[in-house]
Amino acid sequence: MLRVDSQSNSSQLREEFQTLNSVTPHLDVEECSIALLPRNREKNRSMDVLPPDRALAFLVTTEGESNNYINAALADSFHRQAAFIVTPHPLPGTTADFWRLVFDYGCTAVVMLNHGPDQGCPCVQYWPEPGLQQYGPMEVEFLSMSADEDVITRLFRVKNVTRLQEGQLVVCQFQFLRWSAYRDVPDSKKAFLNLLAQVHKWQRECGEGRTVVHCLNGGGRSGTFCACNILLEMIQYQNMVDIFYAVKTLRNCKPNMVESLDQYRFCYDLVLEYLDCFEGR
Repeated sequence: MLRVDSQSNSSQLREEFQTLNSVTPHLDVEECSIALLPRNREKNRSMDVLPPDRALAFLVTTEGESNNYINAALADSFHRQAAFIVTPHPLPGTTADFWRLVFDYGCTAVVMLNHGPDQGCPCVQYWPEPGLQQYGPMEVEFLSMSADEDVITRLFRVKNVTRLQEGQLVVCQFQFLRWSAYRDVPDSKKAFLNLLAQVHKWQRECGEGRTVVHCLNGGGRSGTFCACNILLEMIQYQNMVDIFYAVKTLRNCKPNMVESLDQYRFCYDLVLEYLDCFEGR
């Protein structure tokens, strides 16, 4: 694996990223035909970041409903198909669909990588805090909150009041605090490793439910989280790492995952940080 601190390796990394861009799919109108249907346009935060038809996550519809679209794509981890669902931060009109997505796919974790309303971001708070709130057919109850300097974790109980026979789902939201609004990469590698570790621990305790990952547009930040998760899985399961393969695999599901060279470089830097921490134990 490249150590990217020298000029020669930085140049090599740039070439590798350019190769990645040339061999991974680029979205076109035909690949996003469902997202671009007139009835679905208002459900997209940005028309530049759309889920391709081949990776779409669909909502479960009830009698009388015909539209099961949500701007969300299924993506594989290293050892599990469709381990992640990548989506933009919910809009006012898609908050109910967001919670339907969480419930329909048995997602026990939500990772939030953009700033929230409490940090000055012009986006909706899609959860109750405190208390209980209903979003369409979805009832979401705030259970508890804890925080450290890197991550706020909130626990919710979620159920669909039109499908009470399906029971309820306990979901943990991880709001990452250490990614400045105008930076391509997190402010701290250690903080990002802390986030990955917290999500991994929770999901292991929950029996490996799926993880919803969102940033503001469901693009580069979300892809960087998924890529770093895959890389740590590679180390865990096969004692090897292949950053090019990890990002290429993600982009086959959603082409805008890991958007920039800086985000690609961060994947290298994070693995080196993880290995340095591991060796120092």
